[in-house]
Amino acid sequence: MIEKKIYLDPDSLTDFYGNSGKNTDRIKVLFPKLKLIFRGDEIKISGEKNEVEAFVKFAENVKLRLEQYNSLSINEIDLIFRNKINPRQSDSDIIIYGNNGKPIYPRTKNQKHFVELYNKKDLIFASGPAGTGKTYLAVALAVRALKRNEVKRIILSRPAVEAGENLGFLPGDLKDKLDPYLQALYDALLDILPGNKLNKLIEQGVIQIAPLAYMRGRTLSDAVVILDEAQNTGVAQLKMFLTRMGENSKFIVTGDMTQIDLPKKTQSGLVKVHEILKGIKGIGFVKFEKEDIVRHPLVAPIAEAFDKDDLKNKK
Repeated sequence: MIEKKIYLDPDSLTDFYGNSGKNTDRIKVLFPKLKLIFRGDEIKISGEKNEVEAFVKFAENVKLRLEQYNSLSINEIDLIFRNKINPRQSDSDIIIYGNNGKPIYPRTKNQKHFVELYNKKDLIFASGPAGTGKTYLAVALAVRALKRNEVKRIILSRPAVEAGENLGFLPGDLKDKLDPYLQALYDALLDILPGNKLNKLIEQGVIQIAPLAYMRGRTLSDAVVILDEAQNTGVAQLKMFLTRMGENSKFIVTGDMTQIDLPKKTQSGLVKVHEILKGIKGIGFVKFEKEDIVRHPLVAPIAEAFDKDDLKNKK
């Protein structure tokens, strides 16, 4: 007789257990020779070695299926048990599976470099044109870290330049005021997480919306923190943000240095930070190019045409 424990993704427990525990009841029927105790995100298994090993393999396939599709039915449990469903094993390049089993992975050389930097560094600066996937990949990496219990929360921030960082006059609560500025981050999250699950995580504070202006004085630990559109931060603002890093945190700063909306005499913190922090161990820099644009095929030539026009007008 041997005993083992398996841990589940806390955010997938409702889907794993099913209505009134129907899924776990079915699993017990499929493994009658094992003693199975389901308690929260923990499964305790005891029985003969070969039976326990078979269950561990089955459970890993169930977890992978859940990770891919964010749902689980009794029929799917039966099919996995009978090896009629063989969930795709995680390719080394796949970051996470989004909604409907969509694999999310780096599609260009620079995107792959970005993911590699994330795995090695605690602070990453990713700059480049719109459509190169820097924000999308940052969110995917953050959700993966949350699902793996590597961090306890995801914090999203972005400077509200148009509102002058003074959001009080806008209608609604803090989330309502910031939503227009954080839509790109929401779009990425909704591509990876079902809407009801995303709303629940926001309500629980697991995913937080933190205005850059309200960051002062906080220490951000056990979190992946993403600052988007960082080209629109001043040097002092970016310094304040970077010094919020706490234990077991990953900071990702993204921006496009060709799209600075700050007043003319205000220097972009994102531009300056490349001079100040270059060479510090633990910090990674990746620069995306037009070749990394992964939107509609027309986006890259459109961006190039506008750049050529800007160059012509400056002469």
